[in-house]
Amino acid sequence: MSWRTTTPGPPYRRGTPLLQIQDATVVKSRTRVLDRITLEISEGEHTAILGPNGAGKSSLIRLIAHQDYPLAHADGTPPLLIFGEELWNVTELRSLLGIVSGDLQHSILAGTLPGRTRGLDAVLSGFFASYGLFRHHRLIPAMGEQGRRALALMEAAHLADTYIEAMSPGEVRRIMIARALVSDPRALLLDEPTTGLDLMARLRFLRTLQNLARHGKTIILVTHHIEEIFPEINRVILLHHGRVLLDGPKAEVLTSRHLSAMYEGPVTVQDTNGYYLATSEAPDLPD
Repeated sequence: MSWRTTTPGPPYRRGTPLLQIQDATVVKSRTRVLDRITLEISEGEHTAILGPNGAGKSSLIRLIAHQDYPLAHADGTPPLLIFGEELWNVTELRSLLGIVSGDLQHSILAGTLPGRTRGLDAVLSGFFASYGLFRHHRLIPAMGEQGRRALALMEAAHLADTYIEAMSPGEVRRIMIARALVSDPRALLLDEPTTGLDLMARLRFLRTLQNLARHGKTIILVTHHIEEIFPEINRVILLHHGRVLLDGPKAEVLTSRHLSAMYEGPVTVQDTNGYYLATSEAPDLPD
């Protein structure tokens, strides 16, 4: 799984937590989209962040990606550290933490890539934290090899020469994750990763994530689908109205009582050999 040829970001001590968020608040349009969030994730600690729409999941990703910024602490302590560092160059950060967000997919599907961009070029743009390759970017042969490996890992090698605008949303999602993998980051932060995939493609993709987790790639999965939480994920964080509702071992967090509280309605949870399924009763409709 190791193919790094790029230079990582700032040095950090082994054992430094991957992510440290301390009492972080993000305000947008006078609304606290994240309200005093505190959590810490260690390298190798596969984690799912679960919550309904509007819980603050996308805001949390934007915070980690340095797209949004938290309110400063009065005592000067940093609200956010990634690998022990407060300040990051985006390109350096992406060499250690591969981020795949819904915002990026929307940007790509909206046509923000330069000209007609092939799948492989979109993957290689991950080396430069851009949305495509531009004239000032300089590629070396090893980068092309890494790009094709990342595509193969995502079962998307056949998309190398396909133009982005000709791909389905599910195919674009595979390209995006290959783009995040191209610089061999130490961890992947994935936002709703199976969006746009049909049933069989979804199952194959989740098996790919399991394989990455087993081979040392830390997975942070952000989702509102409990069935995406595969067995290698042992920790679950529940978000509710911009706050951490519950954080702990998967078996203790994914219960009918806790999910009913989070979704504000009756939810029944079933555990089958490490895979979880949540069901709820349909609300009564007026006559």
